[in-house]
Amino acid sequence: MSKFFTNTAGSYDKIVRYATFGKDLLWKRHILNKIHGNSILDLACGTGILTRMIAQKFQDATIVGVDITPSYLDVAKSNSKSFKNILFLHQDAEVLKIEQKFDSIVSSYIPKYCDAQTLIKKCILHLNPNGVIILHDFTYPKNIFIRYLWNSYFVLLHFIGYFIPTWHDAFVELPKLIRSSNWLGDYVSVMKKYGLDVDIEYMTLNSCAVIIGQKLNS
Repeated sequence: MSKFFTNTAGSYDKIVRYATFGKDLLWKRHILNKIHGNSILDLACGTGILTRMIAQKFQDATIVGVDITPSYLDVAKSNSKSFKNILFLHQDAEVLKIEQKFDSIVSSYIPKYCDAQTLIKKCILHLNPNGVIILHDFTYPKNIFIRYLWNSYFVLLHFIGYFIPTWHDAFVELPKLIRSSNWLGDYVSVMKKYGLDVDIEYMTLNSCAVIIGQKLNS
């Protein structure tokens, strides 16, 4: 995971916007519509794109963003100075330890990098009754024609990576990881194991998905 994000913090926002044809913001707005409550945790917050969107919509909420990469947190803090309701912490999501519980725990792009059992267990320990866990990530499309377009696009990104050396490894390795990952099935299985009510929503020709798991108050 770390090799994907070495020396890329300064260019991340532009790359994710252009590489997804602007869909990244649409996906994050979809996540926003699933959030509720007055305390929200953004796991693997990166440069804080989603964190700031949450802070803008939930202005009276307490919002915590955590990330494992210091350079990304530096950018997040620098770009979030106007928001008074965000706290950024340097932590690994899989060994998360915050003396607080949250109404919503969200993350965009973290599932494929983490062990589902480890991450969900940590999330549940930090989740209030009736709280929700909302996880978003890329998926490998099932439709053959869409797969052809998907694969062709990553070939193009591979070529572009030669002109953006800091992103070359990510453009090469990311499609391999997405193809091999069964994160969707793994997280659904673990969420149900822990008694969460689970819903799955596919977006953009099944190239990504959002899982919503709610901790029902017993």
